[in-house]
Amino acid sequence: MMIVMKEGATEEQISHVVERIEEVGCAAHVSQGDLLTVIGAIGDRDRVSSLGLEGAPGVDHLVPILKPYKLASTQFRKGERTVIDLDGRKLGGEHFGLIAGPCTVEGREQTLEVAQVVADAGATMLRGGAYKPRTSPYSFQGLGVEGLRLLEEARQQTGLPIVTELMDARDVEDVVEVADVIQIGARNMQNYTLLSEAGRTGKAVLLKRGLSATLDELLMASEYVLKEGNPNVMLCERGIRTFETTYRFTLDLLAIPALRELTHLPIVVDPSHAAGRRDWVAPMSLAAAAAGADGIMVEVHNEPEEAICDGPQALPTETFAEYAEQVRRAAEVAGKQASAV
Repeated sequence: MMIVMKEGATEEQISHVVERIEEVGCAAHVSQGDLLTVIGAIGDRDRVSSLGLEGAPGVDHLVPILKPYKLASTQFRKGERTVIDLDGRKLGGEHFGLIAGPCTVEGREQTLEVAQVVADAGATMLRGGAYKPRTSPYSFQGLGVEGLRLLEEARQQTGLPIVTELMDARDVEDVVEVADVIQIGARNMQNYTLLSEAGRTGKAVLLKRGLSATLDELLMASEYVLKEGNPNVMLCERGIRTFETTYRFTLDLLAIPALRELTHLPIVVDPSHAAGRRDWVAPMSLAAAAAGADGIMVEVHNEPEEAICDGPQALPTETFAEYAEQVRRAAEVAGKQASAV
């Protein structure tokens, strides 16, 4: 249930509604816009229906939310889109963001060199994996805490917010100390315990779509983060598994307009993992930006041929500035503006 308050509703009236929602055993989620305040009542349907808030002081009207994902639904924000703002670097709404960096943190020189290149080219955030989920248990699993320290040094050098993956709830404390955005990988999209833990950190969360997940399943997964009172969630399309074997995954670009209808959350596209080849990354990036994506997340390496992980799909640092400019122009076609600090 969504309770829409009247324009000019007082803090006391808003508090009364929140208290009533909590009295019946439901959770209250307050969203304050420029003119109106909207309060979501989340919980058992029978309890929500017993609120009795029709005609209460300050209440304008009540709107049932029919979608199973309540907080992620466009109904909850009434046309307003969520904007992630990290020290002035914005993604969502009218703001286009470029998230770039190495697939995995391999060492100090590599990390700092790539970070400086993407920062100079106007990237919004720096991505880099300290912990790496690998299909084979014998493959490189990441540098762990040492990798996090290198990402922290890269942030100090460039000022870029850090996006890094959380794979295990036992690593929450270490990751939160460094990350500005916690990435939940495709294979953990339905790890509901991990999603709740990430939600409770208060950090922005980038949630990747599972390899075989529907959009409804992706949105229900986002609800696990949102229900913890954390509104800063980005959804990431990174390619799904289909019958096609010519390329690694099928990049579902139709997910962009579909999700824009279903949710207010920002939509990011990761063409690197879908393509698996760097020569396909640029055209898919341009297509995603022109289709209205709020951001692109792409892998960059200073020596792709020597990369420990996913070198064939990484853009070389020497071509990144040109790539970034092309993507920004495509985003402008879709009415977006690159975030500047």
